[in-house]
Amino acid sequence: MVERFIKKEHYLDYDVKHSQNIKLGFTTRENGLSLYPEYAFNMARYVDDNQDNITEHQKMLASDIGFDRENWVFPIQTHENKVAKITQDHKGVNIKALTDNLYGIDGIYTYEPNILLTMCYADCVPVYFYSESHGYVGLAHAGWRGTYGEIVKEMVKRIDFDLKDLQVVIGPSTSNTYEINDDIKSKFETLTIDTSKYIDTRDKNRHGIDLKKANALLLEEAGVPSENIYITNYATSENLELFFSYRVEKGNTGRMLAFIGRK
Repeated sequence: MVERFIKKEHYLDYDVKHSQNIKLGFTTRENGLSLYPEYAFNMARYVDDNQDNITEHQKMLASDIGFDRENWVFPIQTHENKVAKITQDHKGVNIKALTDNLYGIDGIYTYEPNILLTMCYADCVPVYFYSESHGYVGLAHAGWRGTYGEIVKEMVKRIDFDLKDLQVVIGPSTSNTYEINDDIKSKFETLTIDTSKYIDTRDKNRHGIDLKKANALLLEEAGVPSENIYITNYATSENLELFFSYRVEKGNTGRMLAFIGRK
């Protein structure tokens, strides 16, 4: 499959076919100001970094993508499956400084234009949703807890149009080098999707899990046509020149920003 994320100076730009109005992308770790770890394009205010660096990175990205940061929205993610509808009143939330607003939210969506939905990642799965004909964009954060909590289904439940009009993009995240133990595997076995399609048992208490595939299966089960779901080839845990990886770098690293908006 041809890779649809195109590398730019600070981010991967997704080729949204047949649309000039949807902007969808994922930042990289390259060409930044942060010394965390070093000369990195960190986008998270909640890690050990100079806050001015994040502000400058936001301004750089805003210039790159044509969305003023005053129009960005950032929830406080907690690896759960709560979803919030975003309106014009949320513009700027948690962008210049973190607050308690939108706390505990791992899925956001809007039917309003000129709002950029954003979230931070460093191995978890960014799942983008859009339908230009219905004026809809959405973004979900799905680590193993969010995937197990079926956050993508929670997103789909709130869509009020035919799912054949919905496009979903599963973005850069860890590959199945990510391993889980027997306890977590048993949790996934309670879901109705086939674990043999995304969990690979390697040894006692060691199972590789493909979270991208798991989310795709959950989306299909929720009624999204498989041909409407795109999965990137990029893997955060396998290319540390391009991405931060919380797992590989043992938490001592920055974060990438996933973003989607409609002009």
